[in-house]
Amino acid sequence: MKELMKITIGDLLDQMADKYPNHDAVLYTDRPFRKTYSEFRDLCNTVAKGLIAMGIKKGDHVAIWATNYPEWILTMFATAKIGAVMVTVNTNYKIFEAEYLLRQSDANTLILIEGFKDTNYVEIINQLCPELKNQEPGKLNNRSLPYLKNVIYIGDKKHAGMFNWQDLYTLASGVSDQELHERQSSLDIHDVINMQYTSGTTGFPKGVMLTHYNVVNNGMCIGDCMNFTHEDKLCIPVPFFHCFGCVLGIMACVTHGTTMVPIEYFQPQKVMEAVQNEGCTAVHGVPTMFIAMLEHPEFKKYTFPKLRTGIMAGSPCPIKVMQQVVDEMGAREITIAYGQTEASPVCTQTRVNDSIELRVSTVGRALPFVECKIVDPETNKEVPFGTPGEFVARGYNVMKGYYKMPEATAQAIDKDGWLHTGDLATMDENGYFKITGRIKDMIIRGGENIYPKEIEEFLYTHALVKDVQVIGVPSKEYGEEVMACIILKEGASLTEDEVKSFVKGNMARHKTPKYVKFMDAFPMTASGKIQKYKLREMAIEELGLQDAASIETA
Repeated sequence: MKELMKITIGDLLDQMADKYPNHDAVLYTDRPFRKTYSEFRDLCNTVAKGLIAMGIKKGDHVAIWATNYPEWILTMFATAKIGAVMVTVNTNYKIFEAEYLLRQSDANTLILIEGFKDTNYVEIINQLCPELKNQEPGKLNNRSLPYLKNVIYIGDKKHAGMFNWQDLYTLASGVSDQELHERQSSLDIHDVINMQYTSGTTGFPKGVMLTHYNVVNNGMCIGDCMNFTHEDKLCIPVPFFHCFGCVLGIMACVTHGTTMVPIEYFQPQKVMEAVQNEGCTAVHGVPTMFIAMLEHPEFKKYTFPKLRTGIMAGSPCPIKVMQQVVDEMGAREITIAYGQTEASPVCTQTRVNDSIELRVSTVGRALPFVECKIVDPETNKEVPFGTPGEFVARGYNVMKGYYKMPEATAQAIDKDGWLHTGDLATMDENGYFKITGRIKDMIIRGGENIYPKEIEEFLYTHALVKDVQVIGVPSKEYGEEVMACIILKEGASLTEDEVKSFVKGNMARHKTPKYVKFMDAFPMTASGKIQKYKLREMAIEELGLQDAASIETA
């Protein structure tokens, strides 16, 4: 059996560049950025030297606010080589969230692009730091963000008070190879080098502190589950700022000498073009991404002759969609992974030789070197096979903790080192897990426990249903009632009564939705997680259930 890797991210990249110097490391399809492993390593070294010249020390926090740009990957390895902590910023953040993250993370440097969709990041940082435009680059002095000194802009424009990315290359000439080598050699595998803020589907986001050891080994084990080698090419359309992009994507590749084919942000046609034209053997995505490709009017025009594997994760994977990905996209070895940011993030994954039944109905079994079990949420005692309880995990992959939040850390990781995920799951006799929902997503109607995923999976089988989320809404009579939020296939028509009859005819009466809402889209985090609490808030408002909700919280 393989052993865990005792290596820093910087040393790992150097090792791969020595092993596969002329092999493609990163291939972009929409810009002239195509680098072999040795070219990529050399560029990362230059950026690392530029950051040292800028005064960034070991342990300093460097935030990056960008979509899947080449500079994002360069920053990830450059900061790791100098022992700085890369803080990933959600690309959907607006001013309130950005200010919170920059302040809470004590970021000393912010690297950013112009903006994304309807958000201008440059305008936001100038609103947060009005004095920026009157100060020299590197000399920012802002009372509400006292740690922030450097702002680095990725792009051709010049912005007052900001360094340009190109300045890093100029500054690098003043730092010797020896100085970089000494800094890199001084690092420990258990140093924190990555801080990701949890999606914050409830409450304020928390900074999850991850180490070299956490993410290198998680990437290695994830890639092993897909049988990755240096001959594979992975298309990465999921955001880098999330573990899905930077660990299941970037780290799974670099630990195996695999080629990365990033997409700046998810666009179904660009993903299909990249997979076809670059001969990708793997592609990652949340279920909604795969649905968008399968339902795309141009889908039939593309062929994916080399596609065999990848990961579908991030939210429950509909059985029907999984089957289509296997049958219509040819990804016969597609895997399912489950975890959370606090676990670096993957705890369980299916393997390529698992039967199709296991790969569509479970989230696989524990990764090597990770212990997983199901416990009673009240007593913390392990429950029998097949009994729902809380999924807990322990191993090399558990985070160091939440940044500056010792109480929240103690709530998440118990005295024996078990990470409590808050997810409901079952385990069978062979060690395969099924996620049945969040503890707080479970609907309790008149004392009956109802698992939304069960009803969702059933509604997916309806020929006219494209996507569905089942939530609990307040009820004076029963405590909670079931509500189905449905996105129909294009041109399809369905009534509330038809949906209710469909469920009632096939499932227990208490699982029949009392309410049905047809929607065009679900509220989502940038990492593809559906925000069920927002659906619930909308339902309470639209259905006038405020009184029932106030009874519930009283």
